[in-house]
Amino acid sequence: MAGVSGRRRLGRTDVEVTPLGFGAAALGNLYAPVTDEDARAAVDAAWDAGIRYFDTAPHYGLGLSERRLGAALAGRPRDQLVVSTKVGRLLVDNPHPTGSDMAHQFAVPDDLTRVRDYSADGVRRSLEASLERLGLDRVDVALVHDPDDVLDQAVAETVPALVALREEGLVGAVGVGMNQWQALHRVVVETDLDVVMVAGRWTLVDRSAEPLLAAAQERSVSVLAAAAYNSGLLTAPWPADDARFDYGPAPAGVLATARRWALRAEQHGVTLPDLALQFPLRHPATAAVVVGLRSPVEVAAAAERLTRPVPEAVWADPTL
Repeated sequence: MAGVSGRRRLGRTDVEVTPLGFGAAALGNLYAPVTDEDARAAVDAAWDAGIRYFDTAPHYGLGLSERRLGAALAGRPRDQLVVSTKVGRLLVDNPHPTGSDMAHQFAVPDDLTRVRDYSADGVRRSLEASLERLGLDRVDVALVHDPDDVLDQAVAETVPALVALREEGLVGAVGVGMNQWQALHRVVVETDLDVVMVAGRWTLVDRSAEPLLAAAQERSVSVLAAAAYNSGLLTAPWPADDARFDYGPAPAGVLATARRWALRAEQHGVTLPDLALQFPLRHPATAAVVVGLRSPVEVAAAAERLTRPVPEAVWADPTL
């Protein structure tokens, strides 16, 4: 069983995160609008539950997530909270707005647009803009956001630029966040980073990132496990026939595996979502599981799932 309010260190830095992280994409109106009041209520509920790690990005709602998160955290003890944001997408005026950013899944006006920039100058400009939106003078964790198509540049320029900012004290820990593990493995091996965020590849039913976690552990790099529910497959006690996995319909084999875990959970008096949140933290390299949250109800559910006692025997079945 993992606690919500304990602390785990990121790499060799002084940054410590709570095992449950608040994923703030929903504060940027991901998929559907969220009111300012509901956004603040979700952050307040997270704080009350003991969550002290909050993850955002300029991409989320064209800066809306950062602004809302900063407003909700204003006045909180700065030495208690940990904020991560991302670099790689600069926000600039949109010369051809359509009125909506739903093409990127965010229900916000598209007065701004994203320009990918992984240069050293772009890193600094992105971070300065994020700090202004967040209302902070430093960011605890800075992650290179989805450098899939520019991996050579990320290794040679983007990560070193963040490392320089770490040395200046503007950044506490440096990392990379992606939806794949192979590129992250390369970055762990070839650069001086502290942390990686891997989405959907270190979960109860998708453990493909195991080589990444082994390399991270060997090099004292911490892992932030995001998308532990695999796009919804693991959010219900029994996965439905039309359950989603990795943003699409769940393949038959994956669905069958999830249902075997659901049965095993039920046999031991727990639920599939309990296992989904607790599994990533069983690896010593994992510092936190980051869950997208948009309401106090979702915050309470995640905290309960992470802290529910799970018998060790649940994990022992070699067929799963």
